[in-house]
Amino acid sequence: MKAVILSAGRGKRLNPITYNRPKPLIPVCGKPLLEHTILGLKNAGIDSILLIVGYKQELIKEYFGKGEKFGIKIEYITQEENLGTAHATAYARSFIDDDSPFLLMYGDIFVDQEIYSDILKKIEKKHIKCLITLKEVKEPQQYGIITLDSDGLVRKIIEKPSPERKVGNLANAGIYIFDSLIFKAIEMTKKSPRNEFELTDSIDILINQLDRQIHSHVIGNQYWSDIGLPWQLLEANCFLLDKIEGKIAGFIEENVKITGNVYIGNDTVIESGTIIKGPCYIGNNNKIGPNAYIRPYCFIEDNCHVGMSEIKNSIIFSNTALPHFNYVGDSIICENVNLAAGSKISNLRLDDGTINVNIDEKLINSNLRKLGSIVGPNVKTGINISIMCGKIIGENSWIGPNTLVNEDIPPNMLYYQDPDKGLIKKSKK
Repeated sequence: MKAVILSAGRGKRLNPITYNRPKPLIPVCGKPLLEHTILGLKNAGIDSILLIVGYKQELIKEYFGKGEKFGIKIEYITQEENLGTAHATAYARSFIDDDSPFLLMYGDIFVDQEIYSDILKKIEKKHIKCLITLKEVKEPQQYGIITLDSDGLVRKIIEKPSPERKVGNLANAGIYIFDSLIFKAIEMTKKSPRNEFELTDSIDILINQLDRQIHSHVIGNQYWSDIGLPWQLLEANCFLLDKIEGKIAGFIEENVKITGNVYIGNDTVIESGTIIKGPCYIGNNNKIGPNAYIRPYCFIEDNCHVGMSEIKNSIIFSNTALPHFNYVGDSIICENVNLAAGSKISNLRLDDGTINVNIDEKLINSNLRKLGSIVGPNVKTGINISIMCGKIIGENSWIGPNTLVNEDIPPNMLYYQDPDKGLIKKSKK
């Protein structure tokens, strides 16, 4: 069977993480998000994948190539304009065989790989041509909600219904099985009030005008996330780390203590006095220690230096340094960041409340008691700085010594405490 993955979006709500890379290439637990997905599809029996690409597509093509190193065939089509999910799906028409069903999914969906196998087994056993996956959610007003008939067939899709409508809590989980009739439905689809061609409108046409039955598959307790917010990357990382097998390919000095499942890559050196508690994934060519404390659920990519510092439940991208007396908890530190001695990131409010984060100029409650900072690429700090919980530091910004960061910092900023003038904020450009 073939699969189509819609991977053209930028992931604006994940800024500054997506400044240097498209969302599908964000690494968690040793691999980009999209690689985890592709390997899961391959293991389920998919043999050919079409990626609909757009933002920074050259990086996706360079990384995945034609799929040889993953044992699967990969092709690409560029979505020239962002005109909605139905518009993106229409690009796949020449890739899909007329008489064969195919799997379609959104590129920002991240799930337990067993879900793909469950779906393919179900459609084969019951000879199903069209299927939509569903997930029970706590806040139906945030999702497209699906209503079903007594036979489990899709009746209607209601986008972000108000609570008083009481239409249930089964949300569209973004993984579908279609046959080629979906392309006729897309041709009949008109632009929505958002001025886009919506796949949910095409599905409505498929049901009500083209008389195609669409079966449902409810994802139970299996992991599912739409990875639309930065802390969801931390959640996905934890899910994957719980499944890793320990392996040590680097060099471990004397007087190092490693417990739990810990992966340590090639040419990584763990220096004396270091404690590592799994599950953790530490990539290649890193220097950890001396006297570092790596707590559970950390992913440290490649070419990093973590010295006499403490890290817990965090993602550290490649070429980043936390060399002296740093604390990083529940945070994402992007590539080529340098935290000077004594730099600390707060991850807990003094009043023990949940942490709000400014996402795309809208304050969002993370519903988390512990959440640190999102630090963009190429950020540098001076000594003894403190970043308060939930703050986002834009790419290429520098923070001067002895500075308290109690607000988000835009990209390309000099942000420092002047003894005479107080807090200074000015553009580096």
